[in-house]
Amino acid sequence: MRKLKNEELDRLDVEGFKNANKTPVVIVLDNIRSLNNIGSVFRTADAFLIEKIYLCGITAVPPNKDINKTALGATESVTWEYKENTLNVIQELNTQGYITLAVEQAENAKMLQDFKANSNEKYVLIFGNEVKGVSQEVVNICSDVLEIPQFGTKHSLNISVSAGIVIWDVWSKIKAKKNPT
Repeated sequence: MRKLKNEELDRLDVEGFKNANKTPVVIVLDNIRSLNNIGSVFRTADAFLIEKIYLCGITAVPPNKDINKTALGATESVTWEYKENTLNVIQELNTQGYITLAVEQAENAKMLQDFKANSNEKYVLIFGNEVKGVSQEVVNICSDVLEIPQFGTKHSLNISVSAGIVIWDVWSKIKAKKNPT
């Protein structure tokens, strides 16, 4: 088996990405402190044609060399916007008909594998601070809470890992409903 070269992967260019039909998912980063995590989320958002990223609170914004190091150009393709207050962003997206989902460990959280995505809905995935998680006031106004099941000794996953898992899961469930086999 031969590894493919980058030019054989038939990827979109930035203009093609901007014009492509997007996955009906918005990502909100709630006070993310690690620039590498931010860049990694951009790169994952690019991979799955995510609609937009909101960078909130202390979350740094492009251009930034440390974000760029892991984003590898995805800050140019993925639409993003900075908003100081995460709560206001979630309230606004709620009024626009999005289903807002905090990715957090909480009472009565829905385990990710049990979450059913509908291809006719629009979703917001909220990822929180590396230490404090998604703020409680934001969790309070979300439509639901998704939790990634974990079975080892650690209490959490890195935010960029969590984002990759959840974005892939939601994307695959949306796409499976649009293209049943």
